[in-house]
This record gives sequence, structure tokens and C-alpha cells, in this order.
Amino acid sequence: MRSRAWIIGVGALAGVGLAFVLSGGDVPERALALVEWSRSAGPLGAALYGLAYVLSAVLLLPGSVLTLGAGYAWGPVWGVVLVSPVSVAAATAAFLLGRTFAREAVEQRLGKDPRVAAIDRAIGEDGFKLVLLLRLSPVFPFNVLNYALALTRVRLRDYVLASAIGMFPATVLFVYLGSLVSSGAELLAGRPTAGPAGSLLSWAGLVATLAVVVLVTRVSRAALQRSMAEPSA
Repeated sequence: MRSRAWIIGVGALAGVGLAFVLSGGDVPERALALVEWSRSAGPLGAALYGLAYVLSAVLLLPGSVLTLGAGYAWGPVWGVVLVSPVSVAAATAAFLLGRTFAREAVEQRLGKDPRVAAIDRAIGEDGFKLVLLLRLSPVFPFNVLNYALALTRVRLRDYVLASAIGMFPATVLFVYLGSLVSSGAELLAGRPTAGPAGSLLSWAGLVATLAVVVLVTRVSRAALQRSMAEPSA
């Protein structure tokens, strides 16, 4: 019991510390500093990176540097292995918070948005499909969508599974982009570059990944518009 309480206490302190660090004036630079530290900190660095990712989603902070940073710090394969489950955990944490302690605040901010009402009508008995389409189609930013869906009738199981599948293509794309940068400055500037020897293969892979993501996004957007246009039963 004491060891469990100690672990919880350390985790809480780490969470408070990371929230303080990430919520400062220049969020991207602070996120980059965390990524660069995590890069050489082994398992502890990966764990704190994951905690920072979850806190960013809960606090509605920009998270693109963290996603790109995973590719920069751990490469395209291990970056995806880390970010994919962490992003699902982050989305789930925000969703559960929006359904419980933060429900009133979320309703005040998003409850009057007609898109949320339309999504709730379309959810019906097929919440999995709608969440999947929403994750594939950028109707809402990632952080906002987590809370917006908390106001709908979607079941937690459907939300988690559909989010895991729907967010995966974008995760692969962003981590891959991050793996192309060679410095923190490039990461902040958003200009991924590869070395001369591997630049051709790197950009060919990037174009192929972009083509898949664009194709999936177009199809999902059209299907989402059709679903939301249907009258509620």
C-alpha cells in the first residue's frame, strides 16, 4: 500500500510539474525541450513524454511538436509505437474528464456549437462509425474533438476503438515527418529535411504517406457529411 501511494504521489507531482512546464508562455519551445531531454533519458524519458502528451490534450495545448518530436527522438517505427497508444490515452482522458468533472465547462464552451448537436443526432446506434469518420476528417481539431464527443451519446468502448483506428494514419504521417528533421530548430520551423544520401527515398515515402492520408480523408469527409445530413430517427 505504501509503495502504491508513493508511486501515485510521484506521478501526481510529475504531472503537476509537467503541466507547469507545458503551460508556460512558449509552449512549442517547452515541448521541444522536453522531447530533447526525453531523447536521451531512456524509459523514464518515454514515460514522462507520454504523461506530457496526455496533459497537453487535457489542457487543450498545441501538441503537434510532441507528435513530430516522437519521430525526431525515437524514429518513425518506435515513434509510432509510442505515440499511438499515448494519443489514445490522451483522447480518452480528455473524453472522460469532459463527461465528469469538466462537463459544465465543456457545455458552456461547446454546447451551443451546431456541429456538436449534429454529431450527437448522427451518433445514434452507430457511434463507432461516426467517431471513426470524425477522427479521419479534420472537422474538429484533435484536442477540441475529445471534449466535443464527451457531450454526445457515444459509448466509451466505441469512442476508444474508433479513435485508435482513426487517429493512426495521421499519427504515422506526423511521426514520419518528425523523423526527417535533423535538429530541434528544424522541428520548430516545420521544415523536415533528410540527408543527401537518403533524401530521395525519404521524400518518396512522405509523398506516398500523404497520398494515403489525403485519399482516406476525402472519402471519410464525404461519408461524414452524408451521415450528418440524415434526419434523426
